[in-house]
Amino acid sequence: MGTGRRGLITAAVTVVCAVTVLAAPGTAFANPSPAPTSSATPSPTSTPSAPPTPVTNEELEAVREKLDRLYHDAAVATDAYNAAEEKAEKQSAEIVALAKKIVQGKKKLKKLKDRAGAAAASQYRTGGLSDEAQLMLSDDPQEFLDGAGRVIQGQRATKGLLAEMTRAQQDLELYAKDASVQWEKLEANRKAKAKAKAKVKKQIAAAEKLESELEAEEKERLAELERKAAQEAQTEWLDSGILDEIDGEATAQGKRAVEFATAQLGKPYEWGAEGPDSFDCSGLTSQAWASAGQGIPRTSQAQWQQLKRIDTKDMRPGDLIVYFDDASHIGMYVGDGTMIHAPRPGRTVTLAGAGSMPILGVVRPGT
Repeated sequence: MGTGRRGLITAAVTVVCAVTVLAAPGTAFANPSPAPTSSATPSPTSTPSAPPTPVTNEELEAVREKLDRLYHDAAVATDAYNAAEEKAEKQSAEIVALAKKIVQGKKKLKKLKDRAGAAAASQYRTGGLSDEAQLMLSDDPQEFLDGAGRVIQGQRATKGLLAEMTRAQQDLELYAKDASVQWEKLEANRKAKAKAKAKVKKQIAAAEKLESELEAEEKERLAELERKAAQEAQTEWLDSGILDEIDGEATAQGKRAVEFATAQLGKPYEWGAEGPDSFDCSGLTSQAWASAGQGIPRTSQAQWQQLKRIDTKDMRPGDLIVYFDDASHIGMYVGDGTMIHAPRPGRTVTLAGAGSMPILGVVRPGT
């Protein structure tokens, strides 16, 4: 039985994609061999089953590394989902704005057509006679000349009216074309969002399945291994002497951002969430800075790409620490070598060592 249990864990860890179901339905870690049918009378030679073989720390460490990869991939997919969501919201707003312009443009064009129709009717009432004919038929030449001046002005106004109608028609066509392009982009981002959502769920489900195969005691040991790995990374970071160089003080905005973030301690991580009851990592940092009056991009990757980058030694409370080579995680520095972040599914917003994960760099919202 112990061999079957360990085999399941080993199989779960070594599967490269780590997203397949880890066993046939049934009790976790059950022996895959068929159980013998029980007889009415116990055999005098039967012996009790041996207790399950404990999972070694080496095997649990392999599980921990696999979980890290799964949750990392889920974080990348979450960023893709959030980016698609943000783009979709902007494109929806642009489509609404274009629709309003189209409505206004149609009203304007109708007014211009009404004016053009009135001008045409006025010309019709004059009989369409030439200037020479009207001069010969006029009893008062001066009155005619005065009228001719008004006609010239009217002709110029008519030409201007026609030009304005042409521009209005061109604007309408442009608005309609822009709306069509934005709609196509919106549909593309909806598909991208759905794909990213499916990937997030797949990665998280695989991680949860892997964890569910562990006994309670093994989960405790796994958690201890996670804490140990984070502490070792933090100790290495502190041993570099970096904390002796970091002495920046938070700005008023930075203090407000830190206050918001710390007020969320204990709230659960939820991918794609921006509060108020749950957060993902970039949802927490973006909302913290929004509460301080500074809008920043929604995703950790966009925050890394678009915000001002600073040296780690120059960071101050409120600055954002970006983790991993692909900027897939982010936290907020709160001082004394500590940051606050929303770690991953199954965890809550918490304080952690600023160097407990591989640091890509530091960015600063505001000034």
